[in-house]
Amino acid sequence: MADLRKVFDGSLEADLIRRLLDALRERWSDSGAELVQLSSGWRFRTRAEYQPYLDRLREQKPPRYSRAVLETLAIIAYRQPVTRGDIEEIRGVAVSPNVLKTLESRGWVDVVGHRDTPGRPGLYATTRRFLDELGLRSLTELPPLAEIEKVMDLVDTAT
Repeated sequence: MADLRKVFDGSLEADLIRRLLDALRERWSDSGAELVQLSSGWRFRTRAEYQPYLDRLREQKPPRYSRAVLETLAIIAYRQPVTRGDIEEIRGVAVSPNVLKTLESRGWVDVVGHRDTPGRPGLYATTRRFLDELGLRSLTELPPLAEIEKVMDLVDTAT
């Protein structure tokens, strides 16, 4: 919103910009693209019902993630900020450095500080990119943990 106000040299109030964005979203409501608000701002994107057609054009398959990566991501998303030790305590197993590197390289998690304990372990939290890629505005829009458990059960049966 601040960037949009800069475009108009601050001459438009935030409330007016929001109404204009809502009008623009309505104008695009009957098209294959939609205007959505995400954690990092506003974005045009293809409607979800058209995604299968676009997937056919993509030669590269999306990456598949191991159960360890998905569990670690869920722990960080729901309990952030957490240390590697916190994650290991919750999962009951050691966390491979590759798991955290995978999540960091994807841009989904980042070290946001350090716990004030011996060794000053890094505190992991999710990023705006994580929210954007899931189509969320904030962490409050994450699904309930019960749904995550169902997904994890599906991952188990698929492997």
